[in-house]
Amino acid sequence: MAYTPITVKGLSVDENSVVNTMLEQIATKMRRNVLRRSYYESKHAVHQVAAILPPAYSNLATTVGWTAKAVDMLVRRCNVDTFTWTGGDLSDLGFDELWSDNALGSEISQGATASLIHASAFVSTVAGEQGEPDVGIHFFDALDATGIWNARTRRLSAGLVIDERGASESVNSGQPIGITLHLPGIVSTCEKVAGMWKEVSRSTHGYGMTLDLLPYRPRTGRAFGSSRISRPMMAIQDMAIRELLRLEGHMDVYSFPEMWMLGADTSIFGDNADPFQVMLGRIKGIPDDDDAANPRADVKQFSASSPEPHLAALNAHAKLFAREAGLPDSSLAITQLANPTSAESYDAAQHDLIAEAEGATDDWTPALSRATARALAMKAGDPNLTAELEPALRPKWRPAQFLSRSAEADAGMKQLSVMPWLAETSVGMELLGLTEDQARRALAEKNRAVAAVRVSALLATPTTNQ
Repeated sequence: MAYTPITVKGLSVDENSVVNTMLEQIATKMRRNVLRRSYYESKHAVHQVAAILPPAYSNLATTVGWTAKAVDMLVRRCNVDTFTWTGGDLSDLGFDELWSDNALGSEISQGATASLIHASAFVSTVAGEQGEPDVGIHFFDALDATGIWNARTRRLSAGLVIDERGASESVNSGQPIGITLHLPGIVSTCEKVAGMWKEVSRSTHGYGMTLDLLPYRPRTGRAFGSSRISRPMMAIQDMAIRELLRLEGHMDVYSFPEMWMLGADTSIFGDNADPFQVMLGRIKGIPDDDDAANPRADVKQFSASSPEPHLAALNAHAKLFAREAGLPDSSLAITQLANPTSAESYDAAQHDLIAEAEGATDDWTPALSRATARALAMKAGDPNLTAELEPALRPKWRPAQFLSRSAEADAGMKQLSVMPWLAETSVGMELLGLTEDQARRALAEKNRAVAAVRVSALLATPTTNQ
């Protein structure tokens, strides 16, 4: 996308400068972001196909889904079940309604996917308009959002979201015609009307910065992180696709036996014979010709070449990709497992992926905590609540390692045997492997049972006549 500076009527000179800086960032990164999205969606066309392959093979749209699998297998191990707060019960602050209205479980997963593809994603917290939830939590990918990072505060000092683009042949390539500018304490909506940019609304609030960054693998000097779809992954996937094209050519050409005929010509196959039918013919009769120099035709056959070298190369590419992505070989390579995999070997094969998932959730936790704390404060209409909630509010991530219910319950029982009093709390229920809903129902039923016993005891107590 070509970058064109804009001037928004209603914004200050400094605000216009910030807007143009962020629009330029989006335009600069657009090509690489679109490229990685095309890899994820299996729409990338492979170039530099070997010259020995007929041009027709370039139009087969051959592809593999390895980069998508590298992203999806990781994000499926990064699931938020709920949020916890050591200062009290979040339900009293309207968290259940916030979770349901914003479909947070699904939205966080989508934001995580965008972060893995493009290195970073963004989450905004804004007041809902008429007909919408009271507070909206929205996630954006790097194609439509960006920000300016403040290394001292370790959060964004400004953010921009492209709300609408002009008509274009491809998605995300049209020029912006609607944007939202996020500044500390300010949210400004701007639109392009009749060729002129102007601010159409501005709201001030006491909730600080309402756009947060969700980076994947951030590091010093690269706060916006790095894409899960790395250059080595893209290169290996291209190699695999080229190998598949060679395999296609092999199966079409070299899988048929080669024959040499001495003392005969093509007339034996009939006029205008279809080459495919000639190749498929199992029995070919060649009559003798006494007038020819060689009265009897002599046929020599070379065995068809095996596709095994191509399959072996494809398998090698799959294992190279698996090593780069931290996936087990069985997820990509062509393997034949004769016996079931033991629990120990399965855990060992998944170790890199589990460690990657735990690192990714650590990177995303601060932004999700800030956004959710701010949303609850906005729902309560109390800006001061953000400072109270944020330090102790955390997303409860589902364990990245898949455990059987029996193993999880066994581990929980061992911990509860050391601290039996935990069994009467929601934490103890979680240790036993119960879900949040099951723990709440169990505690509610226990409280009802205790209350019923107390009522029965009171009713059984004889009254003294005064």
